[in-house]
Amino acid sequence: MLDKMENRDPVIEEFEALTKDAGRIQRETLKKILEENGDAEYLRKCGLNGRTDPESFKACVPLVTHTDLEPYIQRIAEGDASPILTGKPISAISLSSGTTQGKPKFVPFNDELVKSTMQIYRTSYAFRNREFPIGNGKALQFIYSSKQFKTNGGLAAGTATTNVYRSSQFKNTMKEIQSQVCSPDEVIFGPDFYQSLYCHLLCGLIFRDEVQFVFSTFAHSIVHAFRTLENDWEELCRDIRDGVLSDRISVPSIRAAMSTLLKPNPELADLISEKCMGLTNWYGMIPTLFPNAKYVYGIMTGSMEPYLKKLRHYAGTLPLMCADYGSSEGWIAANVNPRLPPELATFAVLPDIGYFEFIPLGGNTEDQELDKNASTLSYAESEPVGLTEVKLGEEYEIIVTSFAGIKPFHRRVLFGFEYSCLFFASFDLKLYHSYFSQLSIISMQYALRYLTATALEYRLSSSLPIEKYIFCFVCIIKNL
Repeated sequence: MLDKMENRDPVIEEFEALTKDAGRIQRETLKKILEENGDAEYLRKCGLNGRTDPESFKACVPLVTHTDLEPYIQRIAEGDASPILTGKPISAISLSSGTTQGKPKFVPFNDELVKSTMQIYRTSYAFRNREFPIGNGKALQFIYSSKQFKTNGGLAAGTATTNVYRSSQFKNTMKEIQSQVCSPDEVIFGPDFYQSLYCHLLCGLIFRDEVQFVFSTFAHSIVHAFRTLENDWEELCRDIRDGVLSDRISVPSIRAAMSTLLKPNPELADLISEKCMGLTNWYGMIPTLFPNAKYVYGIMTGSMEPYLKKLRHYAGTLPLMCADYGSSEGWIAANVNPRLPPELATFAVLPDIGYFEFIPLGGNTEDQELDKNASTLSYAESEPVGLTEVKLGEEYEIIVTSFAGIKPFHRRVLFGFEYSCLFFASFDLKLYHSYFSQLSIISMQYALRYLTATALEYRLSSSLPIEKYIFCFVCIIKNL
């Protein structure tokens, strides 16, 4: 199927080459991780002695959870600059969302994680753009930099997205993939969430004809943004008409940045007002106000699924696309089939952004807790297998070794094409088998188990106590 495509995207070609030889790529990736981090205290204690093969790695480096690594991470946060967990310096600390243990965790962050993030962005964009091409325009991105603080050792600490947005590579990559943000940096990095949100909406309306897609990290923040527009559209129109920013915006840096964009434009204000008044219960608000938008994009699975009904109401006929599969600890997979609805979103593992192992689980594992010490967990089979060795229909816990740490990240997954009455009313096995056989990749059917959905970044104080069981599905292609 893909071989017949003309004008093939080089990013997709590279992706196919990597996934067709996932076993070899995984060995090379592990070798690179161990070579770059060989001087780290943690690895030296494990006794690898320069060995970089998977067999030695499994024999010498124990399975751990974040709890096992907390003493090392705490030393980093306290200012110990020696190579503790990584050979390269830790540039910042990321705060996890808290969905695993109910509270945020400290996670080491360095430039390698930025690189893998940009790789995920480019890969998923290539597949999106093949299906829904966008032109040179802007993206209405509801993105926010949470307030950072300094650890006792002087490292900046904030959400993983905050660390990414503050990296120099982020803006360059957004330009490269035609996803430049409508809003100035002062809005993204503003200290007040509600003022930033208002100005994101205002910037989007100012550039309404240039907006190619709408994005936020999570579906709930997109819904929240357009609920805000429902309430504040008249004030936004007044700002556009008069060219004067609302008094509700009090942050000087935001006011100064917006003053360069906001000029009196009564014609645009009248048009937006007419569009808003012509909507029925705000159905199709997004394509009505942003006529050149091609899709709405963000994380929409797991604890975000309850927001899909309202998001579809706002999106009207625009497709909803689920963003990629990752966590504060690192990325795992990209959405390579963007035409699928979020409830059936499929993701493909990128074998060069981390080393992946899978612990087979057996029996009743519902009561196993991820925050226990790894040595106290009981598995039917404790020997982990590699990315290309998992078996269809078996349940595993995934172990990720990233360039920013050794085996710090566990997620429970189910492999194979299975039906789940919780989320999937129908699942066309033949269609998926045909697609992925031709693509020759390892694909993951996302649906991560969340115990608690928090407000994540954006500094919202409330949390959503939603408990869901969601299953991951992976197809292993045998004809590699």
